[in-house]
Amino acid sequence: MYGKVMSLPDSAMQIYFKLVTRYTPSQVEAVESALTQGTRHPRDVKMELAREIVSIFHSEQAAIEAEEQFKRVFQSRQAPDEIPEYALQAGQTVLDVLLATKLVTSKSDGRRMVEQKGVRLDGDALSDAQAAFPHTGVLQIGKRKFVRVK
Repeated sequence: MYGKVMSLPDSAMQIYFKLVTRYTPSQVEAVESALTQGTRHPRDVKMELAREIVSIFHSEQAAIEAEEQFKRVFQSRQAPDEIPEYALQAGQTVLDVLLATKLVTSKSDGRRMVEQKGVRLDGDALSDAQAAFPHTGVLQIGKRKFVRVK
């Protein structure tokens, strides 16, 4: 839920602050004023909005955890806590694993991602799609697709 709120366009924040939060009209006006005057960054205001909405529908603790998770994945570019797992089979190549985990839609897509250094295993770029899969670890495609290979 936190991530969905963060993906809202900046222009929608005012509506969400008015309709979804527990903010008073004067608090909403103060937020709008800070945005208009440029004293607060829209990202920070949107994080405040996301935290408020998650706390309403879940709990304050869930909102804090969601914000930490968001920062870790999208700002620090680390792997999320909960990612799918895949059991590595003997003799599989990098391309075989990419296809089996559905991280890519075709062999050509997988080769292209490897050639462009878009495939990482534990943070290190893989360079040969046809090579045997090197070792277990966290496989990443792009910024947001992760699988734990065991």
